[in-house]
Amino acid sequence: MSQRSEIEEYIRRMDDAVNKVKEAVGLPVIEERRTSSRLWFSQRELRLRYTISIDRLRRFFEGLAEGKVYATRCKHCGTLYFPPQADCPRCRRSDMEWVEVKGEGTLLTYTVIYTKPASFAHYDDYAVGVARFPPGVNVLAWLSENDPRRLRVGMKVVLRVVRRLPENYLTYQLVPVED
Repeated sequence: MSQRSEIEEYIRRMDDAVNKVKEAVGLPVIEERRTSSRLWFSQRELRLRYTISIDRLRRFFEGLAEGKVYATRCKHCGTLYFPPQADCPRCRRSDMEWVEVKGEGTLLTYTVIYTKPASFAHYDDYAVGVARFPPGVNVLAWLSENDPRRLRVGMKVVLRVVRRLPENYLTYQLVPVED
């Protein structure tokens, strides 16, 4: 068997295993056999597939499965991070605490994506935005509303956990609050 065939077979087996896990828990997370580390398995068709360890950020992914979104705060300098960080880039400490991102946020900016990268070509046009949530954390996410005529800077939004299809994994999006 050629090396290419071996790699293709490995990817097929991984896809099968990850699809079973996604069906059960909603996340493409697998356990690495040698170290028991939790790994995110990307299934998007890119030129490069990857797995990354999520052990130190496990709470974030567990939160998605519970319908919650978490940021991290450095216990030493107080800096908030989203997406969450396992280590503080500012003071270089590893003493982080989890902070749930909840309540209403304010949309700071947005854009509608008409020209998509190849791995997103199967989606209709979509909007992404940045919103600030208390206690001052900014979140970049897709917006549930794609019509730019219905979006405005300063509008109130909430953060919701959703299942993104067709990949079938849990993620989060900004949802405008009805006036």
